[in-house]
Amino acid sequence: MPATDLTIPEAVVIISPNLPQGVSLTSPLQSKTASQRQELLAGARDILPLLLGAAPLGLIYGTMAVASGLSTAAAMAMSLLVFAGSAQFVAVGLVAARTPTLIIIATTFVVNLRHMLYSATLLPHLRHLPQRWRIPLAFLLTDESFAVTVHRFQKEKGSPYRHWYQLGASVAMYLNWQVWCLVGLVIGERIPGVASWGLDVAMPIAFIGMTIPFVRNVPMVVCVSTAGACGLLTVGLPYRLGIIISALAGVLAGLLTEVTARRRKEAVQS
Repeated sequence: MPATDLTIPEAVVIISPNLPQGVSLTSPLQSKTASQRQELLAGARDILPLLLGAAPLGLIYGTMAVASGLSTAAAMAMSLLVFAGSAQFVAVGLVAARTPTLIIIATTFVVNLRHMLYSATLLPHLRHLPQRWRIPLAFLLTDESFAVTVHRFQKEKGSPYRHWYQLGASVAMYLNWQVWCLVGLVIGERIPGVASWGLDVAMPIAFIGMTIPFVRNVPMVVCVSTAGACGLLTVGLPYRLGIIISALAGVLAGLLTEVTARRRKEAVQS
């Protein structure tokens, strides 16, 4: 007997000890829900190593926020509504220096411009989603969730529920970040000198770990090398402009390298 898919209403119960091989009693709704759950849990599982790297950063943010003079409520509100570690660190430092509010907003905006590159990369995979999906996914997007999500999207393009994978990774990072920020706020005044422990070294280590798996060809090597060199040369620029300059320089260098290599290949073939 050929394998068939048998779709039945969930209210109907069939008791048969000898079902033909290949016959499925799972309804489409059950199958869809199971697939969504699997993607959600897979995203949360794959981002787990990066959660450990983000933990000390959240702790440091909480302690720095207390030292800068922010109230616990204000610092936690920033963490919940901004949800961007680098921008939060910059904002806390500017608050401590009594910087005008407009300057703080403009600076954090510049620091977070790299998220436009992330969004542009993910857009082809999420274009079909309605706004009720794309808006929360955009809000929850971080460096860590982008790294695991883009790897998943490029590895397997067939699943119609891949956005649930991104949701799982993003929600896991969001909850992890809030917990450690709150811990930092609570113990910030009780343990003096926590900010000087050097826990912030976890940030560059985490970024290196996220970047290495993508460096697989010459254009990527050129891109990463150029961005790193520009980062060292522009580290002293105000308002963290070096981040944007380095990112754009790396992308441009990698793109030019790829275009040049492609033209040489076409010339040889012709």
